[in-house]
Amino acid sequence: MAQCLAKASLLVALFLPSQSAAATSDWLTSPGGAIRLVASPPKPDGSIPAVLEIKLESGWKTYWRDPGASGIPPQITLDPAGGVALEAIRFPAPKTFGEGPGRYVGYDSSVAFPLTLKRVSGEKDLTVRATVFLGVCEDICIPVQGTLDLTLKGGVFDNPLDGARIDEAVAALPKPPSEDFRVTKTAFDEQAGTIHLDLRLPRNEGKPEIFLAGPAGISFGAPVVGDLSGDERRVDIPVKLFGKDRKIGGKAIALTVRAGYRSMETTLAFD
Repeated sequence: MAQCLAKASLLVALFLPSQSAAATSDWLTSPGGAIRLVASPPKPDGSIPAVLEIKLESGWKTYWRDPGASGIPPQITLDPAGGVALEAIRFPAPKTFGEGPGRYVGYDSSVAFPLTLKRVSGEKDLTVRATVFLGVCEDICIPVQGTLDLTLKGGVFDNPLDGARIDEAVAALPKPPSEDFRVTKTAFDEQAGTIHLDLRLPRNEGKPEIFLAGPAGISFGAPVVGDLSGDERRVDIPVKLFGKDRKIGGKAIALTVRAGYRSMETTLAFD
């Protein structure tokens, strides 16, 4: 995996745009799987629920928003001429693969990323044209690039099953913190370059998996999870800061925790 980016430039898969008059784009096929966009009509507030579906073949993987040193996070750009803007991409809890320099974070089965789209045009019909760039891997990484097109026609939603796919993807997202699953204490040791977290965890869910994603200029090492003390565990995460602004204060860091069948997501902030 450490050499995947060096080899990837020779294996870029480029796709031509496809046309669709429904709320589902055509599939874009690539080595290891296929990708498509599913969207429902705009709500009264102009929001458009949607998902990016990635269908993976057995043995293939794709990446989380912060995949680590070797991986390509999913990136989506919308054509503004279509009257639709992208406000957010959301991610289900991932898994960790490999160790050391080859460690990366992602998914080893088909996955859907919920999208928050926003209507910015008053036109009755809307065209969503999304340029997608992401990575898939088996033995090496393959960058996948292509364009997904679909048209939302005046509130008509052709297939109710597409709405169910969107609902299922949203339901699979990590939940907000709760009384039995939350961060109880945070600290950053600047001298050691380590984030310290105390986590309250659901009972009988086993050892947690910890994932962090931050803005450019921050990278995270492998979290070290301590022994259970009551319902809480101490977690230490190595941090490296790059660039001119080597301060963690004021920078939002997304924390995702998987514990058994449950997952939780929150934002960390340090003074």
